[in-house]
Parts: sequence; C-alpha cells; structure tokens
Amino acid sequence: MKQTIQITVPTDWSAITLEKYLKLHNDLKSYEGIDAAQTALLFYHLCDLPNDYLMGLDVDTFTKIKGDLEGFMQRTDLPMQKIIKIDGKEYGLEPNLSKIAYGAYLDIAKYETFQIDNNWAKVMSILYRPITKRVGDLYEIEKYNGNIDGDKFLGLGMDIHFGALFFFVHLLEELPSFILKSLKDTPGIPPNIKSTLEKSGEAIAQLYS
Repeated sequence: MKQTIQITVPTDWSAITLEKYLKLHNDLKSYEGIDAAQTALLFYHLCDLPNDYLMGLDVDTFTKIKGDLEGFMQRTDLPMQKIIKIDGKEYGLEPNLSKIAYGAYLDIAKYETFQIDNNWAKVMSILYRPITKRVGDLYEIEKYNGNIDGDKFLGLGMDIHFGALFFFVHLLEELPSFILKSLKDTPGIPPNIKSTLEKSGEAIAQLYS
C-alpha cells in the first residue's frame, strides 16, 4: 500500500527557530564535506523529513524542495527588529549602545566571539530586555541586572536573530573602537577586552565575507 506523506517546506528564516537552527548547525559540522549527509540533515531538521522518506522522494520533488531551502538560506542579511514579542510581552533592543551598562558589555565580551552559536541566546537576553515604557517608536527597557535567561530566545525565528547579528556586523568597525575609547581610562578594565573584540571581528569577517 502506497503511503502519502505531507511535507512542510519553510520559505524564509522566520519559520526556523534558533533552537532548530543550532541543532542543524551542530549536525552539519559533524558531516562537513559529505554533501549527501548534509542535504539529508537539511530535510530532516527543516522539513521534519526522516532519511528513509527522503530516499523515497521522486527526483522532481527532491530538487524542488532542495532549491526552495537553499534559496532562502542564502539570505541572512536581514533587517534588525528593535522591538520583538515573547509570550505576548514586548522586548526592546538596547536603545542606546553608547550607554550600554558596563556589566552588560562585560557579559557579552566574555563569550569571546560574536556569532550565532550555543551562546547566542544568552547574548540576545542581554541585548533585548522587557520594555517598561513606550511612546510610538521610542521606548525604555529594564535596567540590566545581570540575570541572563537565554532559553526564552530559543523559540524565536531566525529572521530576528540574523537581523540582530548583522546589525552588529555592520557596526563592527566602529563599535569596538568606540567602546575601547570610552573605556580607555576606566579603572578595572579586564585585560582581555581588546583581544576579545579583535577575535569577534576576525570571526565575523571569516564567516560572512
């Protein structure tokens, strides 16, 4: 008896959560250089299609789905979303990066590289905090208190995460130099800050150049 299955194919990054993306990313690294295995992982993680079903697809269907996936996956330089919603509550991106809390900056810097990896949800938790006051597009967010809860960001679409990442990628050249200049004469600066910023820049340049 022939079995009919329904395949849901995402068409943009909003349909892919950070949690799903990280699982895919980590699995792809394990099969680097093995094209067939990596393609199977794309279908498995993004379309929830096990490998035994993948092997039974006709060539036209396989080619169409693979093309759709590769089409949107190449578009990662997405617009930054300053205000997002999590469980019905509004969160806002740090509204004034030049006045970011020293503690928030240190907590971000300790992750050494600024990229979407297993620490990214924690970074987002530092950058996006609950909105306490809003008038139109202007808003205030909770003061940084050192509490980092990355789990709530795992369920957000990758359109939000890529938007935030590339916002900082575009600021990469000016932001580290600005922070270093503003902190130059501040006592108690950890000695690894400059090297951390440089590593972040090098990693982003390699990944996205």
